[in-house]
Amino acid sequence: MDVRHTVIPTDLGPVTVVARDRALVGLYFAEHTRRPADETFGPRVDLDEDPLLAEAARQLRAYLAGDRLDFDLPLAPAGDGFQHAVWKIVAAVPRGETTTYGAIARGLGDPKLAQRVGQAVGANPLCVYVPCHRVVGADGSLTGYAGGLARKRALLDLEEPSAEDASRLF
Repeated sequence: MDVRHTVIPTDLGPVTVVARDRALVGLYFAEHTRRPADETFGPRVDLDEDPLLAEAARQLRAYLAGDRLDFDLPLAPAGDGFQHAVWKIVAAVPRGETTTYGAIARGLGDPKLAQRVGQAVGANPLCVYVPCHRVVGADGSLTGYAGGLARKRALLDLEEPSAEDASRLF
């Protein structure tokens, strides 16, 4: 397997993006909870050497600048069947909206799965690309985010519709 990574400077701090073969498998902040050991990321490559990582960086920068609404990248996160089911639901949460762990559990057919959903969301290896920052507590409060709550707030603020766009919703 061809595993490699790059580090992208952003306003949220340096972001490590990891690819395996032709898909992205990780996006981690420097002080990311559950960040794998750096040696598992493979060699660091320059963006001009790797078209996939270059495109991942381009889309991430455009997204963080507010110039891109979503991502069109090949993703291959490692996880079990339950985690993949949760991440699929998380990936479908539209920009500017949030959901709760309980709502995801109900979507999976069992409201008692909320804690397990929280664990799966916390284990998401592709945060931002799979927007787990859009998952909040039942009361709307910001709950754990592997990249830190300040980043979660920043990402949600970035995605919040403008007052003009929001007024069209009513």
